[in-house]
Amino acid sequence: MNTYRIASIPGDGIGVDVQAEARKVLDRAARRFEFGLEWTEFDWSCERYLETGRMMPEDGIEQLAGFDQILLGAVGFPGVPDHVSLWGLLIPVRRAFSQYVNLRPVRLLPGTTSVLRDRTADELEMVIVRENSEGEYSELGGRQNRGLPGEFALQESVFTRVGVERIVRYAFELAQTRTGRVVSATKSNGIIHTMPFWDEIFAEVAEEFPTVHSEQCHIDALAARMVQQPERIDVVVGSNLFGDILSDLAAAVTGGLGMAPSGNINPAREHPSMFEAVHGSAPDIAGQGIANPVAQILAGTMMLEHLGEAEAARAVYTAVEQVLATGEVATPDLGGKATTAELGSAIADAVQA
Repeated sequence: MNTYRIASIPGDGIGVDVQAEARKVLDRAARRFEFGLEWTEFDWSCERYLETGRMMPEDGIEQLAGFDQILLGAVGFPGVPDHVSLWGLLIPVRRAFSQYVNLRPVRLLPGTTSVLRDRTADELEMVIVRENSEGEYSELGGRQNRGLPGEFALQESVFTRVGVERIVRYAFELAQTRTGRVVSATKSNGIIHTMPFWDEIFAEVAEEFPTVHSEQCHIDALAARMVQQPERIDVVVGSNLFGDILSDLAAAVTGGLGMAPSGNINPAREHPSMFEAVHGSAPDIAGQGIANPVAQILAGTMMLEHLGEAEAARAVYTAVEQVLATGEVATPDLGGKATTAELGSAIADAVQA
């Protein structure tokens, strides 16, 4: 029997609540399909930062390196700036383990209502491939003349040929397994250096995939299309910033961030990948038992797929669809009165059924 070592980082706020339910569901799937999940929990969080001055210990990356995968709850806590939590935990892990693909599948699930009320699940199904290691999220830059009238901030973007080529190629290869359509998010009419560079490389890679329909679209027009004509979108590839924005928009039009999972993927499988819900830590409702655990559970299905346990992943996804479709067990954001644990248990029971 295969046994996988999983690092569990519940994080802050509702991350703790939804992580418990995801583990419950995944453990049930592991028992049914006869493999093992060996969990090791880490208390790395903003609350830890307030106590120790660090989101994770100095040897945190070394501690994680021996695990097969990482399941992350959510980070964020009052009193800790977002850039501290991001650069103190998430970005170091993504970059140390070359998790250069941020994969965000988006689909309208049963029992949920899109703000685009006339659209069906088939029309609201896409995947965002976000470059996850460079681009606009760079440490290069700084602030000068602090506190003076001439104070300014300078932020540099970093686009390398290797970084752009590999994320674009990943998107094309993914499109080949789906509908054969990929669109690139750009803004080369306004961003004079990095975006034309991105466009050129996209066009070069496109020549390698003659059976895939490809196009480049300015991000503002693409955002409008996502709302007005979502059926025209399948695979979207974008830079770190553009992919981040578009994936949240895609989640919003398909029922909200509470339903959206994501994976920080190391395609070569040389290092662990990290899976998480798109939503934040929502500290205002933490511990109240009302958070929706579906996104974190679906992040778990992505983790199972990456481990090669595709049958178990499908069983969990099907269980989520079945429970949501009945509407009998739903958290308040879905119009019900069930608790986080009750929804998690219902999905776990459906996995075993």
